[in-house]
Amino acid sequence: MSHYTHETVPTQFVEANGIRFAYRRFGRPGTISLLFLEYFNSNMDGWDPDVTNSLAADHEVILFDNAGVGASGGKIPYLVAEMTNHCVALCRALGLKQVHVVGFSLGGMIAQQLALEHPQLVGRLILLGTGPRGGEGMTFTELSPEEQADPVAFLLAAFFSPSAASQAAGREYMKRLESRKNDRDSPVSRDAAVAQVAALREWGTIPATGRYATLKSITHPTLIVHGNKDIVVMPINAFILEEHLPNAQLIMYPDASHAAYSQYAENFLENARPFLSG
Repeated sequence: MSHYTHETVPTQFVEANGIRFAYRRFGRPGTISLLFLEYFNSNMDGWDPDVTNSLAADHEVILFDNAGVGASGGKIPYLVAEMTNHCVALCRALGLKQVHVVGFSLGGMIAQQLALEHPQLVGRLILLGTGPRGGEGMTFTELSPEEQADPVAFLLAAFFSPSAASQAAGREYMKRLESRKNDRDSPVSRDAAVAQVAALREWGTIPATGRYATLKSITHPTLIVHGNKDIVVMPINAFILEEHLPNAQLIMYPDASHAAYSQYAENFLENARPFLSG
């Protein structure tokens, strides 16, 4: 067992396809690694330590910044498919033959593409607050100047419902995000955020035919986690995923928005652990 935690694991770098990727690796070696794929405008510090540290007790955890994000080099692409290619390059550079993937929001879209294009690389999928290609209401907008100026207020409003209980959970979540004191990640640049919005919009474009046809090809065991009041990715998208993915189960949390997995971290972990162990 690694003696490192989410708060103390050093940031490392690896070169792949001419890009210097930043990553953090901790937990139980010799297991199938859990590859965490980040949400929009986030870096490695954006994951809830309660979740990563808990899962690291049984699995090796790998956090990383995709190309052009945070401390990683390169230029961020404008398509989810190209972001997926960078994930594959990282896995190959780290010598990973198979990974379980935890994808949050944009990361969940990359996770679906990864399972579709590289099925042998992916073992199991956990999809948090995400939706299928061409899903319902997935238009997305750039952050306003006010949202950029006060990211705490933005996350509390977008990631948690307006109820007192959910907002209290959100404030605890924000405290946990600051628990790593040293070697913190670089912020996401404005250009990177703009590119991510473009990728999100392209993913959300409704195709002329075969709207959800590719989902049937993702046969990996999949755990879908969503909040019933998610204002970022409408909850109907979780039901669409559960309906069309052949081997999926859905957990829909009440009074929860985009960060349902964090608001209900204890319950989420009670379900995620046996799911990941098979």
